This record gives sequence, C-alpha cells and structure tokens, in this order.
Amino acid sequence: MSQGFIATANAHRDFAAGESGRGPSIPCPLTNNPKAGQWDGRKLSRGIVADYKRLVMTDGEGIRSSIYVSGCPFRCENCYNASIWDFQAGHPYTDELEDQIIKDLAPSYVQGITFLGGEPLLNTPMLLGLARRIRKEYGHGKDIWCWTGYTWEELMRPGETPDKVELLSYIDILVDGRYIETEKNSLLQFRGSSNQRILDVPRSLEAGKPVIWAKLHDQKRFIPEHYSKEREQEQARG
Repeated sequence: MSQGFIATANAHRDFAAGESGRGPSIPCPLTNNPKAGQWDGRKLSRGIVADYKRLVMTDGEGIRSSIYVSGCPFRCENCYNASIWDFQAGHPYTDELEDQIIKDLAPSYVQGITFLGGEPLLNTPMLLGLARRIRKEYGHGKDIWCWTGYTWEELMRPGETPDKVELLSYIDILVDGRYIETEKNSLLQFRGSSNQRILDVPRSLEAGKPVIWAKLHDQKRFIPEHYSKEREQEQARG
C-alpha cells in the first residue's frame, strides 16, 4: 500500500510532526498519527466486514446491532482488534447483509446500531450508504454510535477528506481517539483509555467544539472486585 502507514508496533510514526491542537494525547508514540487527508477511506476501503452482531449490549447504550469493518492504519499498540487491521480481513459487505441489518433494527427494543472496526471513518463507501438507509427507514428512531481512532479535532482539520464529516452528519454518538495502552482504565464507560471521549455529535457540530455525551457515567471502583472482597470478608466472619 502507498498511503504511508505501514509500521510495526515498535515503529509508529507521526506524519504531522509539529502540528498542535490535535486532541487529547495526540500525537502518541504508541500509534500512527496521520496528517489531514493522508488516509482516504474512499481509496483504502475494500468493502470488507470482519463481523456483524445482531444483538449486543456492550457496544453503546441499550440493545444494539454492531458492524465491525476491516482496516485500520492507526495500529494502536496492544489493540484488542489487531486481527482486523488488514482492509481485506473478513468477508464482503453485501446487499443481503444490509437488508438483514435493516431487518434486525426493526424491533422496538433495539435502540440502534454501532459502527466499529477497524476504522469506520476509513470505510465510508459502505457505511455512508447504510447510514442513509437507516435514516430513510427509521428517521431518528434508531441512533447510530461510532468508534474512531481519529480525534474530533483531527476530523475538523482543514484538508481532511469530506466523506468523514459526511458520515459524522448521520452519527449521534462518537467515541473518539486512539486506544493508548499507557492510559488504559477499566473503569471507563464504553472506552478503553482515558484519552478517549464519548461525544454528542449533533451538539458538537452545532457548538463547533467537542461536547461530551450527557449520560457519561464512569465507574469509581471495579464493582466485581468490590463484591469479591465483601464475600471474602463474610466467609471469614462465618
């Protein structure tokens, strides 16, 4: 590939060296860091899906459907989904799969869909069509969540490809930023490292700056560990 992102876990690169204001903890030595417009999903995407889950409760608020797209040049160290960094890892996105997704969203108990990966904002050729169809079929009765390695500030930079902002216009909630191993925190809601944010996209676009999701609620302690200690104390007393 010629998009300037091939790197090993120990040889990440900052392609926008000297640029400031790129968002929390960016640039990061544990990830690749692109300059504006360097990675173009309209050229990189191969229309490949790594996985699709009909009903999940871990990829955002409520019961959801989740689509995992393939391909990610950020290559964050110790990424949970490193097996789908390759844009050709998986199977083709088809009309049949899209029809199934639309059908799976129909029940009233399904709150919406989540775009994950891989990097969704580098798979705009397939996700834009799906997002448009969801809005056509369900309006805003179903919400759209999306995870991205890009920060909000990077997406808003002059020179970034317009398809990314177009996809953002259909998204309700964005979890932004790379996974950074040194900022890992298991108490965070819906994200793995403390640099990442959960953003209300319509309000952020209106305000012209990142606006944190109003329902953000991080844990203060690891609950299973807390209950385990209580049980141990009860057993000791008994």
